[in-house]
Amino acid sequence: MQIRSLLYTPGNDRRKVDKVGSFGADGVILDLEDAVPIDEKVAAREIVREAIPAVKGLAGRVYVRVNPTGEKTDFSVATGAEDIEAVLCPELDGLVVPKVESAEELGRLDPLIAAIERKQGRPEGAVEVAPIIETALGLWNAFEIARSSSRIRALHFGAGDFTRDLNLDWARDEAELMYARSRLVVISRAAGIGAPIDSVWARLDDGEGFAESARQAKRMGFQGKCCIHPAQVSVANHEFSYVSPDELAEARKVVDAFEEAQRRGSASIRVGGQFVDYPIVEKSRRIVELHDMSEQQPEGRG
Repeated sequence: MQIRSLLYTPGNDRRKVDKVGSFGADGVILDLEDAVPIDEKVAAREIVREAIPAVKGLAGRVYVRVNPTGEKTDFSVATGAEDIEAVLCPELDGLVVPKVESAEELGRLDPLIAAIERKQGRPEGAVEVAPIIETALGLWNAFEIARSSSRIRALHFGAGDFTRDLNLDWARDEAELMYARSRLVVISRAAGIGAPIDSVWARLDDGEGFAESARQAKRMGFQGKCCIHPAQVSVANHEFSYVSPDELAEARKVVDAFEEAQRRGSASIRVGGQFVDYPIVEKSRRIVELHDMSEQQPEGRG
């Protein structure tokens, strides 16, 4: 299933946590990392753990972003492993792991997650793990990261930390992100996992900028985008499932003509002057499926 929108909310704010599932996002992320002050990180676990069943009743998929799982530093009041032990429950769909830079980091988590799954009577592998690629080293090792666990369905991209790590200017047109985005799309396909999920858009007063960022990510091969405000959800849902009438009509024409040609024993034809074979038809079928999915999924409940 395509995930068009993932809405973040700070895990220490009980009011926001209780409401996050009501805005129509395909999934929500209860955050224990960057959105939570250092001195509230431990207390936020209890809020998140208590809220997960109710949030699951409202939202399609529920994730928790834990704290980094690498070596503990002087500033690491809470670690990712401790977060996982505190919040992993039968209603939780997955864990979002920030600042992943190597396959080994995720490898150390798998026995912990598997042990909790067994204890809770869940099938092994039921809990998804979504690594966020947000450093130069993480991007360099992204293929090994993507292949490191069958729990990984998609990579996430974190532009804020990525541009800070490389000392880049995160400009409105996001031209400086083109290489990283393209690399993640190619790596995801090569690793046999789903298309990646794009970064948040930090300029909350620039709705058109968010929409253009979403359109650009979709053109580059991303399946959806992370959101940090409820108003962004319906825009992401629309942009990542939108198919223009002309595009849909052309795709249906290609699919119908090719299926008719197949019945006559041919697998390569011309449609409106365009050569059509299996790769073209597969892309046209994806367009039709994307449109059909958008017709079935709600734009938002907000």
